[in-house]
Amino acid sequence: MKTNGKAFQIFKKSILIVDGGLNLSKLYKYILSADYTVTIKQNGIDALAWLEEGNDPDLIISSLRMPYFDGTAFLQNLKLSGFYRNTPVMLLSGEENLAEKVQQMSFKIDGYLEKPFNPMVLKSQITQLIA
Repeated sequence: MKTNGKAFQIFKKSILIVDGGLNLSKLYKYILSADYTVTIKQNGIDALAWLEEGNDPDLIISSLRMPYFDGTAFLQNLKLSGFYRNTPVMLLSGEENLAEKVQQMSFKIDGYLEKPFNPMVLKSQITQLIA
């Protein structure tokens, strides 16, 4: 888009999604990419490496079950590092008793949804977390 001969760019807020499910990752990207810059990582190790490169997402969405480094360990390392302690974190999981698990975590979870989820509810929670 140009105005008075000068180009300007509209920056979207960014979301890091960490989920081992390839089909779900594609679904997340499809649902959210019109409104957000979406980065998908398949496990916590890849996500931490991406963050260590200096990337700073506005929101991190993680599953609990992932290969190599589960969601709880990933988020705990993230929050304890200090660098991302103020970054909102949301869980998407098919785990039973997810609400209880979130309450028992030793670090703050800003939002969570059980899988399967309603895409409109997901978008609404994201808006509330990073508006």
